[in-house]
Amino acid sequence: MSTAVRSRVFKISAAAVTAAIAIGLCLFSQDDVSASIKERRVERLNAQIENVCTDEYQQMMDTEIADERDAKERTVDSIYTKVNPYGTNTTSMYVYFTTDQASTVSYTVSAEGYPDYTANAITSDEAAAAYREAAAGDADGSGNVGGTSTASQTTTVSSNDIASTEHEFLVLGLIPKVKNTITLTITDTDGNATTRTIEQTGPKLLGEEEVRLEQAVAPDESTVTTLGNGLYAILGNDSNEQDFMYYYDANGVIRGEIPVLYYRSHRLLFDNDGIMWFSASTKHFVGMNRLGKLVKIINLGDQYILHHDYALDSDGNIVSLATDLKHSDHAVQDQVIKVDTDSGEVSLLVDFGDLFPDYKQSTDHSGIDESDPTATNRWDWIHFNTIQLMDDGSALLSARETSTMIKINDIEGTPSLDYMIGEPSVWNGMDAQPSFLTKVGDSGDTGGQHSITVQYDSSLEDGQYYIYMFDNDFGYAMTRPDFDWTMIDGISTAQSSKDENSNSQFRKYLVDENAGTYTEVQDFDVPYSPYVSSAQELSDDLNLVDIGMQGLFGVYDDDGNLKAQYKMVLSSGYIYRVYSTASAASTSREDWHRPHGRCQSSNGRFLSATASQPHTCGESDPHKTPQPQPALRQTRPRARPAPVRGRWRIRAGGSYPCHAWRKSPACCS
Repeated sequence: MSTAVRSRVFKISAAAVTAAIAIGLCLFSQDDVSASIKERRVERLNAQIENVCTDEYQQMMDTEIADERDAKERTVDSIYTKVNPYGTNTTSMYVYFTTDQASTVSYTVSAEGYPDYTANAITSDEAAAAYREAAAGDADGSGNVGGTSTASQTTTVSSNDIASTEHEFLVLGLIPKVKNTITLTITDTDGNATTRTIEQTGPKLLGEEEVRLEQAVAPDESTVTTLGNGLYAILGNDSNEQDFMYYYDANGVIRGEIPVLYYRSHRLLFDNDGIMWFSASTKHFVGMNRLGKLVKIINLGDQYILHHDYALDSDGNIVSLATDLKHSDHAVQDQVIKVDTDSGEVSLLVDFGDLFPDYKQSTDHSGIDESDPTATNRWDWIHFNTIQLMDDGSALLSARETSTMIKINDIEGTPSLDYMIGEPSVWNGMDAQPSFLTKVGDSGDTGGQHSITVQYDSSLEDGQYYIYMFDNDFGYAMTRPDFDWTMIDGISTAQSSKDENSNSQFRKYLVDENAGTYTEVQDFDVPYSPYVSSAQELSDDLNLVDIGMQGLFGVYDDDGNLKAQYKMVLSSGYIYRVYSTASAASTSREDWHRPHGRCQSSNGRFLSATASQPHTCGESDPHKTPQPQPALRQTRPRARPAPVRGRWRIRAGGSYPCHAWRKSPACCS
């Protein structure tokens, strides 16, 4: 090769290398710039939501709405509207007008390419109170979405009880970035109907979630009829960015985007004043009225953070799972606190380290801190993930770390252990071990169960009730590394949700406190999710199941046949829980809740009822309406999968709780 040729080759090679380096630097720079832009966007969005979650902002919007609304007379021909009036639901619209005659209102949201969404408007506080009275009778209890439930027949709300001449309500379900036609049907007490239409371009979503979910299995006509226009509340698509709660309808179309400060919401609670309570961060509970205004914002202070679950007691106060940040031994997720919803005062109800000192000391000192993902030396020895308040003033809790359900007597007084359900060998040698109820039959035991629900049934004797749950069927305990979970029949040790040999289950027990026994009465397999997830009975034969680690939720009949299934794109880890709000077309056992012996509505208080039927609820005394007891079902044997070991990472790093890469995702389960 000549010198000239070699020189030319060298120059070409050098140029190629230089170009490659330049391209690499450019690509690196682009990625870096994109990450920086994304980070700044999230910071701006967080700041916006933090501003919304203040009393000052909520009062400012009250004033702005009143000034605009009252600038002129508002009739059916001059209707006042405002999109997302309080910054709490991106796809909502405030509506106000008056009529000469007392009337009721329903609305239909239409947009090209999407199915219609129709609902009854809750047009006044009086109408909301009428719904609550029909739901509760003369009871003073409180309801919650996905909480204690009762089976009952239904009664209806008279239109005369909810008719009004002043109509102030929230329309849910605007489709983002397209023209929406909202048709109002105004019906007076004589049955005369008038319609008006409003056109409104739907706002851009704050997040990046899908407007329409993939329907892996589309619901058939009968399933849609049962579901009605009740909404699925998705309580967290966990990410390292801004977090939201979402409403989707039965067609998988988004109907609400509710921002929270950090972390996720865990459950929706409804008090007797029609306020919807939910967690907006690890340190905040907020109460939202039927118009979307935050009327209560409670900061827990610097000692406690909430996690996983909470419930309303008979006085309307919140009983919540909690961590004491100032605990000297750094134990986490092992306490229950009470939050006074009037004063905001926080008090400790029980420290389970005091209740189970021998078990706690038998565990390895390991785990994480929900408030600081970089923290070390944390002790997550029991890891509660559900709390249910019961009729007798007790509470039933689910402990993921021990795969045990634990009933505590007098939770708000002098707490004491009543019983446990699960595999007794986990507690061998401990003082609490003799408290286990006796299992009737040869059904499998739970593994890391989630979203347990206590269900009362009028056909049962006093001291009997059902417990149903999402049974992850996963055996693992960070603080019990030497325990052999494979000795428990039927549960998996596979950390991957894609493990082909593993399934989770919908599982239901009949508890008989009189006999000291529990009996499995129902079970069916669902896709595997070793962590998180939820289950909810929708009707006599339909059940909503969230398979969180796979981003799936679906409706199953009681035999486990899939009737509808939706898939959500995961931000990074999982969708936490999915519960259905009440559908007026449904005679659901779960739509109507009865904490402390009361039948309560999870709808008609904030979310709209469907217009297909008047809003319904169980009789004030459900024991007057006998219900058939479900027959015991044959438990299907399950093969024991081979143990799978190795590291597991759940989600990318970030500044919020549980957003760091973990050896185990148990912190978020």
